[in-house]
Amino acid sequence: MRNLGPSMRPAAWARRLAIVGVIGAFNVPVVAPWAQAEYHDVQINRSSYKAQHGHWDMLPVPKDYQVRSIHAALLYTGKVLLIAGSGNDRKSFEAGTFKSLLWDPETNKYKLIHTPDDMFCGGHAFLPDGKLLIAGGTKRYEVLEGEVHNAAGVMTVSNESPDQAVALPKGTPFRAADGRVYRTQEAARLPRAAKTGAGRAVKVTASKTEVWVMAEVRGKGSVIKTTKMKKFKVGGMQGAQRRNVYGQANLITLDKQDFQGEKESYLFDPATERYEKVDDMTLARWYPTLVGLKDGKVLSVSGLDAFGRMIEGTNEIYDPKTKQWTVREDLQRTFPTYPSLFLMMGKGNRLFYTGSNAGYGSPEVGRVPGIWNLDKNTFRKVPGLRAPDETETSGSVLLSPAQDQKYMIVGGGGVGESHKSTSRMDVVDLKKDNPRFKPAGNLATGTRYPNLVLTPNDKVVITGGSSDYRGKGDSNLLYCNMYDPKTGALKQMADPTVGHNYHAEALLLPDGRIITMGSDPLFNKDDTGPGTFEKRIEIYTPPYLYQGKRPELTGGPRELAQGETGTFTTPDPSAVETVRLVRPSAVTHVTDVEQRAIALKFERGDGTLDVTVPKDAGLVPAGWYMLFANDAHGTPSIARWVHVT
Repeated sequence: MRNLGPSMRPAAWARRLAIVGVIGAFNVPVVAPWAQAEYHDVQINRSSYKAQHGHWDMLPVPKDYQVRSIHAALLYTGKVLLIAGSGNDRKSFEAGTFKSLLWDPETNKYKLIHTPDDMFCGGHAFLPDGKLLIAGGTKRYEVLEGEVHNAAGVMTVSNESPDQAVALPKGTPFRAADGRVYRTQEAARLPRAAKTGAGRAVKVTASKTEVWVMAEVRGKGSVIKTTKMKKFKVGGMQGAQRRNVYGQANLITLDKQDFQGEKESYLFDPATERYEKVDDMTLARWYPTLVGLKDGKVLSVSGLDAFGRMIEGTNEIYDPKTKQWTVREDLQRTFPTYPSLFLMMGKGNRLFYTGSNAGYGSPEVGRVPGIWNLDKNTFRKVPGLRAPDETETSGSVLLSPAQDQKYMIVGGGGVGESHKSTSRMDVVDLKKDNPRFKPAGNLATGTRYPNLVLTPNDKVVITGGSSDYRGKGDSNLLYCNMYDPKTGALKQMADPTVGHNYHAEALLLPDGRIITMGSDPLFNKDDTGPGTFEKRIEIYTPPYLYQGKRPELTGGPRELAQGETGTFTTPDPSAVETVRLVRPSAVTHVTDVEQRAIALKFERGDGTLDVTVPKDAGLVPAGWYMLFANDAHGTPSIARWVHVT
């Protein structure tokens, strides 16, 4: 493992130790700030302190490679993909400047990746072959109330002709009976109407599509707010099209316009380090959750649609074999945006919804935790959660080992721009007949946007966040805690130096360290101006990497099937106490439904470990994993990558 800590000349250390001695000798009530800082720096760099609390270091990312990290994923090559897209920067969006960065922790090299679309606030999930599926993102930025000058809204366009499809170029005019004109903001296409039956029994069903239109004239005079749909003539139509093609709308307003989602989907291939275009989703989605299923397919849930509206229950499936999306009408269920949905072990196809979500949705609909049975499309609510109205911007995790089926939800806040936040830490055991959440402790203060990262030795690192919405009022929380699911103990670790609130991520690296990045405060520290996106990246080295020599895995198979046993070589099998198979993270908006750590049964041999992968696709979905061997002190080996099929 490379040491990223600061170097220190002997003279500097002597000066610092002298300061410590002076402070201790005089025990003065007031110490100069510079001396306090020096003393703190000495303390946190002591070996004994690191062994108890760990250590934080800044990753020295060259300026030309600094990006606004919105999404982060650990690839099976060991490299970290950071996706910014437009990075919540309207200028970059309008310029079509989209970014992704690839960082190699082993060599500390960086590479900017050509990014073909604005993946900002899309969803992602790993496929069985290790490619990362990214779907959705941003089609249009929000326009705040007071900044909307031309009335705009959704126009439903119908085509009653069974003989002719219709193309609507960008800028197509729609004219109301009173002469007001509204124009489309992008191109669209209307298929032919459906025709069934024959003779007098023939039936024609108009085809329909929706387009976003904007008034040609600024001001309130173009606002339409009615309960009855108004009809509009469509410009550019010829002959019978003038009669067969028409628009209808009843809400074209100067109201705030939310972000609008896009349909585009891509695969990122770790081998080629390139994006590959695949089939578009059926619905455009902004803030969706993508979750892998037992058969290797991926479910896309929730989000804002192409017009900034909450998607009400329409969910769809991606098939890696056909690279196609299909709407599942039998899986109608509504959740707020970025719902935390975890694949469950055992029989059937089930997902557990912890209640965690981010950003948008009804305050009442879809916020109760529960088990979603995909085979029957039933939802069994799980009660007992404290502060049930403060699940937005909370963190969730499947505790290790995953076989225990215990899930934790941490922190969170009220819906929308609420000032409310909770310190709640609750755990539920889904193996029980009547599962319910139970208190597992509390953080030191109410925390929105906490990042939760599993360690190879069954702990959870909880770090970052803010006590108010998007860090308002200088409310970033510079803390780090280690939670032990076995004992229920929450231990304070070394403090980070960089605040992380909205648009922050954290993930486990193959060498056992944890990387944290991203933060998008709404305002500056005194709330007098806009905030600045945090591009600095910190790395946390947990205490278990300061415990001495770590175990080694020196060889073994690259691929194992579910239920198969593989032999891995190690110089000291007796030093290994536990073996964990850890799925790499793909995280955004404090939502990481990928990470899970599975306990593996093993037998020691002469310089070998015979390791068996459980035969349960709900517990160990196919894909790439990090294999860690831990000693009695909880010190992990450097991971070996294993492809589970």
